[in-house]
Amino acid sequence: MYENSSEFFYHGGKSSLESESSETSGRSELYTGYSFPAAQLGSPTSIQTANQVSEVSSRLNEGVKTVEMQPIQPEIFETIPKQHFKEIERLSKLTGTEMTVHAPMIDPSGFTKEGWSEQERQMAEKQLLSVVERSHEVSPTGHMPITIHASGLPGTEYMKGLPVTDEQIKMYGLPESAKEEAAMFAVNRDTGQIIPVRLEKRFYPEENKERWNTPRENIRMINNGEWQEKLIRMEQYKKMSDELREPALYQMQAISDVAKGTGKLTAEEHQQYDAARAKLEQSDKFIEDVGAVLRTSYSNAYKYTPEKARVRTEDGRIIEINPRKELEKVRQNYVDQLDAAEKSNDRISYIQKRADAMRTLLDGMTNVHPETYQPIEDFAKEKASETLGNVAFNAYKQFKQNTPIMSIENLYPGMSFSRADQLKGLVEASRDKFVENAVKSGMGKSEAREQAEKIIGVTWDVGHLNQLRKGGFTEEDLVRESAKIAPYVKHVHLTDNFGFSDSHLPPGMANVPIKGIMTELDKAGYKGKGIVEAGAFVQHFKTSPHPYALEALGSPMYSAVMQPSWEESRGSFGAYFGGYGTMLPEQHFSMYGSGFSALPSELGGQIPGKQSRLSGAPME
Repeated sequence: MYENSSEFFYHGGKSSLESESSETSGRSELYTGYSFPAAQLGSPTSIQTANQVSEVSSRLNEGVKTVEMQPIQPEIFETIPKQHFKEIERLSKLTGTEMTVHAPMIDPSGFTKEGWSEQERQMAEKQLLSVVERSHEVSPTGHMPITIHASGLPGTEYMKGLPVTDEQIKMYGLPESAKEEAAMFAVNRDTGQIIPVRLEKRFYPEENKERWNTPRENIRMINNGEWQEKLIRMEQYKKMSDELREPALYQMQAISDVAKGTGKLTAEEHQQYDAARAKLEQSDKFIEDVGAVLRTSYSNAYKYTPEKARVRTEDGRIIEINPRKELEKVRQNYVDQLDAAEKSNDRISYIQKRADAMRTLLDGMTNVHPETYQPIEDFAKEKASETLGNVAFNAYKQFKQNTPIMSIENLYPGMSFSRADQLKGLVEASRDKFVENAVKSGMGKSEAREQAEKIIGVTWDVGHLNQLRKGGFTEEDLVRESAKIAPYVKHVHLTDNFGFSDSHLPPGMANVPIKGIMTELDKAGYKGKGIVEAGAFVQHFKTSPHPYALEALGSPMYSAVMQPSWEESRGSFGAYFGGYGTMLPEQHFSMYGSGFSALPSELGGQIPGKQSRLSGAPME
């Protein structure tokens, strides 16, 4: 590493001990092997202040050509005066720079510390739309990326080499990703409650052995256990009703038979008959209560039972069934029996037939397995895609071709949507929602799809991705992940770490495989910006990361994107590292009588002992 590089004249040439065939022979240790144009390279503002005008000015003074506003705390974003957005737009125009924005951390699916609710999701939608509308002021005629966190939820933890077999994957219809899922969270779709589930060893008496249960299998066991408890409670209510009804019916029938034989009943028999009838009516009230619980349970069963399920037959085959169709058959039998009860000629027959209908419905629901608990990413995808699709469409209605890009960012492992497949699913679902809204408004489906693909995409954070390493994933795994998501990427966050925490170092200072990742994005035609997120480096080392980023990413010195690059030229005269730097260093005047910028005094150059016009003080 170097200090005050702008004061050095020469950093040494290529060593004769270095291999001629080495790709980075004679080059900076920072160099990542990948070249990124300086005009497309950017830096973020501080996340800690609402004074974004000052922050943007500071980045511009460093020579940054793209600045990303990052007031990611919602309360800080809300503190930025609306006039400041226009002022930043004027600064951008004046300096010929481009702006991007990182939206505040708002969970688009509608989760809070208390759990999920539709009201919170709607509030998140309104807040995100407000963020987009205000951010649009920064670049009103540009197609500016606005980075939005995919989620603020805890998610799946991944690990390579887990003891999950191919037989488990096939037998239980699990996705291939289950082989790498060490832990995840599940959400109760009824209550919004979140619970953790992990890979764990269980002993199965019928198999007489232990085996590892995946988190998804444990969620299935939780669902089945809770459903069976509900059925048992309903069975108990039904049994209480039966215990009142059946003896009452038997006694009433016996007394009726006596009356038919004798033609009359004694006072005692009348009392017995009336008591039995009261019990029958009481049993009917139990049936009514059971019916209310059954109807609610049926509704949940229908809502949360998947249309497709894999089951094992008695001969060991795995077949696919449609549990919804089975539920519909049960419902139809239940309705037919209720209709027959309504047509009964007497009260006793009505009560008996209605009880039989309840038994049909209860028995039918024992054959389904509602998925009340669901992996949190699956649930969040449904809710967040509704929010993001709605926000994108409502923004499009206002701004048309100047609509900002809704760029959805991957989170690090342990948070939701950290993997490429998950993020692709969220983007596709959000685009589908945009298309649905657009078609309803009268737009053609093909045009709606084109706009959705233009407006909704991905911010690929390479530092977040690199934290898969702590689960045993390799550089090649990370590059493959990037290849999967590459067609969706609209924006990139460039940062470095060692795979265990989000260190926010400049590129080239740790082990993020930036060359491999960016090469995959290039293959898919990526032409967007690269924002160097190195806030921790600034905090600890009190210096701008921009010179280091220019060097690490081999950025060409000239806008024509030609040699030399900043990395190759760091040892050249003056070692100018981008930005305006120390244009008129005092020691140059002392030694040579002029600054290396060679500006005459009429243009702001210094006169010995005086201040420069560029420094803000007039010259004599």
